[in-house]
Amino acid sequence: REGNKLIGYGMATANYGAGRSPSSAVVRILPNGRVYVGIGTQDIGTGTYTILAQTAAAALAMDPALIDVQLGDTNLPRSGGSGGSTTAASVCPAVYDAAAAAKRKLAELAVSDQKSPLHGADVADLDTKDGKLFLKSSADAPESITALIARNGGKPIEATATSEMPKDRDTFTSHSWGAVFAEVAVDADTHMVQVRRMVGTYDIGTLINDKTGINQLSGGIVWGVGMALHEETHIDPRYGRTINENFAEYHVPVNADVHAIDVTCLNIPDYKFNQLGCRGVGEIGITGVAAAISNAAYNATGKRVRDLPITLDKLMA
Repeated sequence: REGNKLIGYGMATANYGAGRSPSSAVVRILPNGRVYVGIGTQDIGTGTYTILAQTAAAALAMDPALIDVQLGDTNLPRSGGSGGSTTAASVCPAVYDAAAAAKRKLAELAVSDQKSPLHGADVADLDTKDGKLFLKSSADAPESITALIARNGGKPIEATATSEMPKDRDTFTSHSWGAVFAEVAVDADTHMVQVRRMVGTYDIGTLINDKTGINQLSGGIVWGVGMALHEETHIDPRYGRTINENFAEYHVPVNADVHAIDVTCLNIPDYKFNQLGCRGVGEIGITGVAAAISNAAYNATGKRVRDLPITLDKLMA
């Protein structure tokens, strides 16, 4: 107890099934040294543009600022959409494979070009970094990618790839996991519940981008606070319509309702799920939050509320 505040702690587990869908992508290494990535998915604000640029850049060992990503066009290769926390796990492997295939075509062009310092080398012995082709065993006499393309007609090096579901997909199940902890302060007189701290630790496979991944998980925790304490839909019993279908009467968390949030990812790759080891983070962030807050409220007050949201009248009953 702190003055008039009853302090409670609670925790809950988090679990969300990992899904993915077949996806195709095209990658073009352009004569000017930039790289084009095209895939028919979309970015709904979760950072898909960013992680796809990162994925292609990782495959080609180049600056992500040189990657141009195009999404959201039905003329682009077909891919998975945004739903069920499947986007990253579906589209990133396709882009990585397409970039790797383009790199191989680039290497094949170099070893067949008599003017290239890499002429006659084994394709498997070549790699790329910072806009150059070179022998893995030696950094001597690297070949500029732009010069190589210019000598050979100046056309982009293009490759497509499709990331399929594992053939043994029906023999195992994939999930993401987490543990969520909450600290609440309940006013002993008004029974107002304040969430003072939320801590979440998650195993979502490879964390491709710290900022976009942690932001999504933190956002899920915010909506978990809303689920636990604020959000409630009222239905007209006669007509079956939503009565409070506006943000004046349907309450969601605001800045004053959200305090310290601490999110950690284990960043352990799940290579059985896909070759990049990544699973989705879109929805597991909210899983377990309401339960952790409910447990914390029970720890503070001794009142077990099983019908969300946890409102003053329920704690006073």
